[in-house]
Amino acid sequence: MPQMGESIAEGTLSKWLKKVGDEVKRDEPIFEISTDKVDAEIPAPSAGILVEILVTEGQTVPVQQLVARIETDKSAAANAPAPSAPAPAAAAGSASPTPGSAAGAPPSAQAGTGSAAGSHPVAARGVESTPSGNGLEDRLRTKSSPLVRKIAAEHGIEIAAMQGSGIQGRVTKRDIEQFIESGGPARQQAAPAQHATAPSMHAPSGAVQHGPAPEPWAGDKVEAMSKIRSLTSDHMVASRRTNAHVTSFFEVDLTRVARLRQKNRAAFEAQTGQKLTFLPFIIKTVVDTLKQFPVLNAAVSGSSIIYRKQYNIGIAVALDWGLIVPVIKGADDLSLSGLTKNLNDLADRARSKRLKPEEVQGATFTITNPGVFGSLMGTPIIPLGTSAILGLGAIEKRPKVVTGPDGEDTIAIRTCAYFSLSFDHRIVDGSDADKFLATVKKGLESFADSAL
Repeated sequence: MPQMGESIAEGTLSKWLKKVGDEVKRDEPIFEISTDKVDAEIPAPSAGILVEILVTEGQTVPVQQLVARIETDKSAAANAPAPSAPAPAAAAGSASPTPGSAAGAPPSAQAGTGSAAGSHPVAARGVESTPSGNGLEDRLRTKSSPLVRKIAAEHGIEIAAMQGSGIQGRVTKRDIEQFIESGGPARQQAAPAQHATAPSMHAPSGAVQHGPAPEPWAGDKVEAMSKIRSLTSDHMVASRRTNAHVTSFFEVDLTRVARLRQKNRAAFEAQTGQKLTFLPFIIKTVVDTLKQFPVLNAAVSGSSIIYRKQYNIGIAVALDWGLIVPVIKGADDLSLSGLTKNLNDLADRARSKRLKPEEVQGATFTITNPGVFGSLMGTPIIPLGTSAILGLGAIEKRPKVVTGPDGEDTIAIRTCAYFSLSFDHRIVDGSDADKFLATVKKGLESFADSAL
């Protein structure tokens, strides 16, 4: 099991792409994994025959645990008896101990597949304790990840007193959120003092938090949530509970952008090899506007506000199996063509499960585009750790009243869309949110030719 990020201690093997007895090529994807950061396809570290699968689909295991064996000698694969299952930290295996780099695969995934194939040096490093106390054994021993420990510290929760649902009783993010919602912190603090405390605002004492669970009826189909669906559920609920959501709406006239796009599309695509869509125009205008309204590029940390100096734009991408938000880092340093290339590359690799964990982290502002499905407007949920998200409605032609140079009013056909801005009212006032949207609107309606 590869380690897809420094703070990730386990992964779920979501799907085997090969079965026992199949021949695999070096760098060919052999299984898919899901972590709390990203879904990814893991390539084979060497060519050979998949002779043993040790971890079943849907099973969550610690990083560096042996999940399969590849035999590089075909004759040995045909004659060798089935090996016994190794211990979680087993380092023995039959594949090459020096896996090559996979084209487009995350470096962390390449290192991890060396372990999956039984590479002794990688597996040994994977289970060593580190001086920083952030190694696998340390994380399992403290029954938490850095994120969980941070949440616990903010709410005054003693993790050691909790029994988690993760590997070896590790307390997961879902465990601690459910504990907080049930009024656990209040009970934990009250126990030593033996006196009553105020009940939790989320779940009053004796109340059922969300009512009785629905029961399946005859003929219903029941299936467990996928990893990405479960994580999306956790994040959305946590954001609604944390951020003070308010949404503003503006109608934006994109006629000028549509004409610029049509005029320059052929030359742009010939020069860059990329299709020119409306989204890069919007991203560029949003980034320029964020510089004027830094509170929209900020985050709440306790009683402090962190004003980000980086402009990392998350772009929500709808996949057949869920939603993921890859991040364009340093968007303020990119031209329209640079934004287009980054946008298309991230979206393509998201759909083919080739994103690296760091490419879905660190967003300072997010844009979601439900308009591609025909939605006119919506109220998107703010990603945790940011203060706003911009929703783009369907771009369509509409009849509008236009005032001419002599003051006369005429009806004209204009290309328009509704933009919605959900913002965290804890730090963003409605006036700032509306000024931000008004500036974005003005920037798009007067987009300069020189910006192309």
